[in-house]
Order: sequence, then C-alpha cells, then structure tokens
Amino acid sequence: MSNLNSPASNEALLRFSVVSLVYGRIGSGESRAQAIAAIAACAHGLPGTKPVRVSARTLHRWLAAWERNGLPGLDRRRRTQTLASNVLPKRFLDFIALEKREDIEASIPELIARAQCLGHLDPNSDVCRSSVWRAARRLGLSLSRRKGAKSRDSRRFAFPHRMDMVLCDGKHFRAGIDRRKRVALFFLDDCTRLVLHVVVGTSENPALFLRGLFECICRFGRMTTLYLDNGPGFKSLDIYAVVAALERKLIYGEAGYPEGHGKVERFNRTVLADVLRGLDGNSTVDPSCEALQLRLTHYTETVYAHRIHESLDGATPWQRFQADQKPLDSSDEKDQLRALFAVWVDRRVTNDHTVSVDAIDYETPRGYAGLKISLRRGLLDGTLGMLHEGRLIILAPVDLAANARARRARDVGPSADQAGTRTTPPTTAADHQFRREFGSIVDPDGGLPRDLDSNNDE
Repeated sequence: MSNLNSPASNEALLRFSVVSLVYGRIGSGESRAQAIAAIAACAHGLPGTKPVRVSARTLHRWLAAWERNGLPGLDRRRRTQTLASNVLPKRFLDFIALEKREDIEASIPELIARAQCLGHLDPNSDVCRSSVWRAARRLGLSLSRRKGAKSRDSRRFAFPHRMDMVLCDGKHFRAGIDRRKRVALFFLDDCTRLVLHVVVGTSENPALFLRGLFECICRFGRMTTLYLDNGPGFKSLDIYAVVAALERKLIYGEAGYPEGHGKVERFNRTVLADVLRGLDGNSTVDPSCEALQLRLTHYTETVYAHRIHESLDGATPWQRFQADQKPLDSSDEKDQLRALFAVWVDRRVTNDHTVSVDAIDYETPRGYAGLKISLRRGLLDGTLGMLHEGRLIILAPVDLAANARARRARDVGPSADQAGTRTTPPTTAADHQFRREFGSIVDPDGGLPRDLDSNNDE
C-alpha cells in the first residue's frame, strides 16, 4: 500500500478523493459500474481549485492504480528527463547554455545562428528550433520573454517616520441615484498608513490636488517628500512650481508600474470595499462633492484610522502616527502658505488692453497696450493679478456686453499728463514771430507795452 511518509501531490490527492467516493457508493450496495457512472456525472475538486469532470474510463484506471500501488499509484507518471539531447551535439548544448546565461534575451534562432558562425554547428545543417527549445528547457535555461519587461529596482521600501513621504492617488467612483462621476484624492502617510486628507472633485486635475495639498499642510505641516503617479491630475508645471516653492521633494512613479505605490493601491481596494461601492446608485447619498468629502473624511478619521493593521504589528494608523517622535513641521502661517500657492506668468497686452490666460481674456488697465507684463495666478482661488502703480490688483474677465453699453472713454493723449492743469494752448515759435511783427500795440490791461513806454520816456 502507500507510503505515508512520502509527500503526495495535489493531483494524487484529487484522484484519491474521487476514488474514495466510488468506494463509498460500492460500500452502500451499488455495483461498481453504477458507482462509477454516478461519480462520473459530477464535478470534483479540492478546496480552492476549479472543479473538473472525470470520465468513467479514467475512473476505472484510477481504481486499478489504487488497488495496485495505493496513493503513489494515483500520482502522474513522469518520464525521466535527460539533460542531453539525442539529436543535438553536446558541444552545441554546452554553447547555448553558456550564451544563454550571458545573454538572457537571446532567442533560439539567434543561438542557432551564433553556433553556426562560431563552428559549433554545421552551417549547412537544418536544426529544428523545437528540438533546441526542448533541450534548453531540460538544461534549465530561461526561455521566458515577458512583453515590456524592464530592468528596474523593485525592492520594497518603507520610511521610518511620519511625514517622511506622503503618497497621493485618485480613486474614481460613482455616487447618487444618477450615478454621478466623482474622483477622490487620498493623501496617505507611508510610515503610519494614516490618511492625512481627502478631497473630492468631478475630475482629476491639478487644481483639485493643490487644494488638497494646501489643506493637508495646514493640518499636519509640510512633508519631506511627495510621491505621485503619472495621472492627468498630477502632471503639471504648477505642481512642480508649488512643491519647489515649498522646498520639498517631488517624485513621480514609473508609468505602468502600479506596484511602485502599492500601499495606496491597497488602500484604494479597502475604501472601495468599505465605502465607495455603497455609493453607486444609492438614492440616499448626496452626490455633491462637499457631501461626499465629508462622508469619506468621516470614514478615514473614525473608522480606518482606528483599524488594526498587520503591517503595523497590530497597531492602528492613529496610534502609530501619535507614537512617532518626529516633530511635525507646522510653523507655516496660513496666509504665508497661501502665498506660495501662486505662480507668475508673462503675457503681452493686446492693443485693446487684454491678456489671455488659459483661453480666458482679462482686461488690464489702460496704458499697457503692447507691453509684456507679469501676472500672478492664484492656484487656490483661481484669481489673476498684476502689479499696477505699486500695488497688486485683481483682473476681471472681459465683459463684452457691459463694454458694448458703456460710454467710450475720451483719450486726451499723452501730453495731457505732461501739461498738468493747463487750459490754454501752448504758444509756438511761429506765433511769437507773428506777434512781434503784427501784435497789438496795447497789453492785455489796455496800457502800452513796456518797450513803448520806455521809448516815450526818452
């Protein structure tokens, strides 16, 4: 019978379970043929495996193998493999073994061509590629060629302290009876797994991320490093400019490599199972972004933050975050921090005193036509400002309808500023010469001019 000390494969155990069912029916009074027919009509499988059906002929063979050798007889007979090939020369096998270890990407046709060039094979010989492939398999050589495989440093990492690295990723979902499209950006601390902040919007864009980053810093202070993926909401020059102004590091994960931020991906699976899947089509859920952000904030702060994590040795994210001795960098004043979330751009003013930013025309004060000016874009409030006469003013988009009803401004020309309060026209050189020759013989007061009075005195 079977040797109880020898390990049995899963295939042998599956066959043993089916044979046991057959013997159970035979023991209940059924004939061998009846028992085999009944078992062949059902699907069988081990726990965690896909059920399969077994034909009656196969069952007869399994029963005979069990009665002959016990459990080892139910294991698949494996042909003894040889390292050498019966059709390929040994020096060629040694050559491909050496070449494959030095150049793992070399294909079977390439190995054959190299061997023919170097004299390990007859250049006129017709070598079957299938024979070479099977020989390489017997030699234990790597023949897998993963599509798009890249040589990358894929070691796992974990930062030792809170706020050393903050991961951010977006999770798309639907909410409300109308199944409105929404996206949630989660800011996750790498060390403690605590969700620092969450913002909800209608689409993944840089403005939504920067608002979440500002609110996250206002609450917990500045992080050392930000780790983002290559989504449309994170690839923006504005994000580069803000993080540089914050004097922090910014890292983008490799495209097509979600394992690079596996912690936040694992959290996305958790929040989908716990919350987001219950929002799709729910008539009691308010689909507004503010209401959804409140709902997700309640989940991250009152449920997820106090849930035990195996990766944290049985501690909760909140406990691990509070127990960390690293102080938080929360010295920023809100107004000073807001000033860092702005960028300056250069634009040239058109002849009708407008500038275009993000395909929107803004009206500037008069006097800047044709000049190149610097504009301050507020990334949090969406305002656009410029320096005018030493102070920052906010520009408004052009209101064409209001301009059509407004009275036209009167342009008195640049000489008006130089003339000050002058109300009389200037006296030109030609006017002076005319007055000298044909001027009045009396002054404005009605008397004689001074030159005439001096002549009369003489």
